[in-house]
Amino acid sequence: MSDTPTSTSEKVLSARPPLWRDIVIIKWVTQVFLLVVVLTALWFLTSQAGDNLKARSISADFNFIERPVDIQLSEGIDTHPDSGGRALWVGMVNTIRISLIGIIFATILGVIVGLARLSNNWLVRRLATIWVETLRNIPLLVQIIFFFSILTVLPRVSLETGPINGWFHISNKGISMPRVFLADGFYQWLVVVLIGAAVSYFVYKKRKRIHDETGADTSPVLWALGVVALFGILGIFIHPIFSWVGSIFGALASLFDSLPILAPQLLLCALSVGLASTWIIRFIRKNRSARGHLSLVDDDWFRIIFTAAVSVAFIVLFVRWTGFSSWILNSGRDLFEVIESKFNVDGAARPFDAMRPDIVQPGKFPNYGSSGLTMSISFAAVFFGVVFYTSAFIGENVRGGILAVPKGQIEAANAVGLKRSHALRHIILPQAFRVILPPTGNQYLNLTKNTSLAIAVGYSDIVQVGTTVFNQTGKTLPVVGIWMLFYLSCSLTISVIVNWFNVRMQLVER
Repeated sequence: MSDTPTSTSEKVLSARPPLWRDIVIIKWVTQVFLLVVVLTALWFLTSQAGDNLKARSISADFNFIERPVDIQLSEGIDTHPDSGGRALWVGMVNTIRISLIGIIFATILGVIVGLARLSNNWLVRRLATIWVETLRNIPLLVQIIFFFSILTVLPRVSLETGPINGWFHISNKGISMPRVFLADGFYQWLVVVLIGAAVSYFVYKKRKRIHDETGADTSPVLWALGVVALFGILGIFIHPIFSWVGSIFGALASLFDSLPILAPQLLLCALSVGLASTWIIRFIRKNRSARGHLSLVDDDWFRIIFTAAVSVAFIVLFVRWTGFSSWILNSGRDLFEVIESKFNVDGAARPFDAMRPDIVQPGKFPNYGSSGLTMSISFAAVFFGVVFYTSAFIGENVRGGILAVPKGQIEAANAVGLKRSHALRHIILPQAFRVILPPTGNQYLNLTKNTSLAIAVGYSDIVQVGTTVFNQTGKTLPVVGIWMLFYLSCSLTISVIVNWFNVRMQLVER
């Protein structure tokens, strides 16, 4: 029986094309070939760079991290570090400290400037405009050097230094003011606050449910904050009863000290497999139809295979690199021992304490004591420079975000008789934040990276400390690599936090 024209055409359509014309084969071969080319190129460039460094007697190892260095830092958690790694760690802490403080104050000042730019008062609006247009167009390095120059010509420290002696001192040694700090009983008090936070969650859910059922204004957020505040006040008096929590962390420290290296290796491997399996299962469920039919294209299979391959690569890394597991055990033990020591204090210790600044004169010249919160002239110059400079950009972001809110929303708020402050807080700013947040996140990244200009005024940030380290040890490439990893980590951390808030503020479309 001869084939009919219909059956012949069906066979032609169902027949697979040759391998050199199969789009699936071509895509996979192309991707694998490009991956091999990239890996080969990286291996070749790395080997060539290593050979060139050896030929020029340039060492690129990281042994300087554990070797002693002769460095004296101007300020930080350790002004006389005993190794290159410790010195770099002090520089990292100084950079993180000024970045976090700068982000907080630049945000507050930027919001004020942005609101002032839209004020109905002509004088306020013009002052804000001058602030923005002036600071944005002056290079940050110039501003830092300007503030440093102003601070260095201030009067010397004396026993009568003001402007408010005993409370607020300004001199050529910096700025000193009162400080509130965490005392020995803080961690016991924190346990009480955490219990209050757990209770406030259930209070919030209950008040929210009553609001949804009855429509009454139950103020769930205020109730939750009130519960936390109540527990915080009670914790000031009852916190010593939680001193026994330190024994739990002591037991955890002993557990980490007794575990073999195989334990974290197995845990990390299981975590890698679990995360990859969870992602693959969720991805398959997402692409499965209501009737249970699974439809995956070539790119979907590539994602699944790539996820599994990455999981296997991590498993090989955890098994072969035993030093990482050893570091986890040692760091975990040290961490829990430190936390245990925080709870092993006098039961009557206060959670908070405060100190006024003082001026001491152990020798011929007076100087600031250790009681107050003192900003050196280098720290103050960098702080004022990055805060004022970044606040001008954040102010423009705030102004643009408010102007992006539809005018009808503002007119509706005015029509129902809302005050300008209430309209800003409840209507305008919640909508404007969706526009303000992304560019403001970029300014946070810029502020963190701009702190590297602190080397111009001698502030001991990671760049200044790293420069001193590689000048003494000759390890330029390793130090630059540490710089890159540090700033990359800071940038990724800020991006993750900003994106988390950005996702929460996005409008959910139906």
